[in-house]
Amino acid sequence: MKTNRLYSFLLLLSAALGVSAESPKQEFRGAWLHTVYQGQYKKQTTAQNQAYLRNLLDSLQLTGVNAVIFQVRPQADAFYDSKLEPWSRFLTDDGAKPKPYWDPLQFMVEECHKRGMELHAWLNPYRVTTNAKQTLPKGHIYHKHPERFVRYDGKLYFNPGLPENREFIGKVVEDIVSRYDIDAIHFDDYFYPYPAKGKDFDDAAAFAKYGKGMARDDWRRHNVDLLIEELNTRIKKLKPWVRFGISPFGIWRNKTSDPRGSDTNGLQNYDALYADVLLWEEKGWIDYLLPQLYWELDHKAASSRILADWWNENSGHNRHLYIGQDVERCMSKGELGEKVEISRSRQNVAGNCWWPGYSVTRNSGGVADSLASDLQKDIALVPPSFWLSSTTPAAPTKVSVEPGGVIAWQAPAPQGKIGDVTRFVIYRFDSPENIDVKDASAIIAVVPDMSFKTTEPGTYVVSALDRVNNESEPSVPVLIQ
Repeated sequence: MKTNRLYSFLLLLSAALGVSAESPKQEFRGAWLHTVYQGQYKKQTTAQNQAYLRNLLDSLQLTGVNAVIFQVRPQADAFYDSKLEPWSRFLTDDGAKPKPYWDPLQFMVEECHKRGMELHAWLNPYRVTTNAKQTLPKGHIYHKHPERFVRYDGKLYFNPGLPENREFIGKVVEDIVSRYDIDAIHFDDYFYPYPAKGKDFDDAAAFAKYGKGMARDDWRRHNVDLLIEELNTRIKKLKPWVRFGISPFGIWRNKTSDPRGSDTNGLQNYDALYADVLLWEEKGWIDYLLPQLYWELDHKAASSRILADWWNENSGHNRHLYIGQDVERCMSKGELGEKVEISRSRQNVAGNCWWPGYSVTRNSGGVADSLASDLQKDIALVPPSFWLSSTTPAAPTKVSVEPGGVIAWQAPAPQGKIGDVTRFVIYRFDSPENIDVKDASAIIAVVPDMSFKTTEPGTYVVSALDRVNNESEPSVPVLIQ
């Protein structure tokens, strides 16, 4: 209840400060970059891949995106240097190290942070293969412990009912969190596999051993609950500021199955994927929910308009709620603007995420033009995760203008703590009398370094952001003539 009151207070404070719904200063603007079945990475050289990713990030930045969700574990393999799993089949052949060597996750962390953007490391927990023809490299854990896996509909999965699999997945997550300066761990909608008609997921032996006294469906949900709870504990023990986000399928339950459910008629997280995502938020095991509301606004079976209202009413009270938007459907149906307006007018919705990010970078249907020139034309800050820390950092000090239009300042060096200052927000105003840091249009850059070069005359102030996006008071102003 205390957290709910704090959240309501912050919302009222934002309204009192005049934060615009049309151009919010704080808004999550994510983009998913998936690597599963993306053949370009294997075809390109190291240098070509790095240039390609830089161009993607530059394009996303121009459209106002402030967080990149990069898939680093598509199929129990790695787009990073892992000692636990082989290099991804979508990056190299047969688990071999890329030549010349590079670490895509480390590269993306550095490149995103250079641009003032967050990097969320996206993992699929249970999936190992996506068709019956795929083979696994010699060093894969499947070859050591085939009894820990289930083949279902021709595809291979970790058995979620085995504690040793939860332990292994936990070690994978710990390895990433401990070695990389990521902002979040991200899971999508794949938990237990999507059901195949007439086929049963064969976990009978595990159920007999570990599910005594429980119904099979309840036991399966309990298995996923345990994984989510344990992963959050592991993450926060290592780095309390690293968030844990889930992007579930867009329907929790239909009203025909549960009075709390939505007025929809589609597959259900709770019943088909055994993912009780509302419970995870209620228990505080996750830091954000990002439901995939890919349907049209007035889709007969699953209206994204109805679902946006349902998620707004049933989540986002104690943690952040963002909406996953399908770019191609938004543009083909002409619904982009209205979907963004809906997200900004719902009290508990704190932003959007674009699927796939590649559609944004290739300007599919003109989406990049619309975002850059209108809907996301002003820079926005990722909303602060106040439940992790609500302490604001100190403002930058000793702000000065150096030759060549370089604004410089000082701030304490990071100490490996949640309150570390990691980025700085640069504001420009026409005159000292016009300073208003509530105005999103005044933000001209978010940078990781303690200097910024500009040639545009004006009055400038700088604020500091900590690891969970708490913002300091503005610095003293400086004038560039």
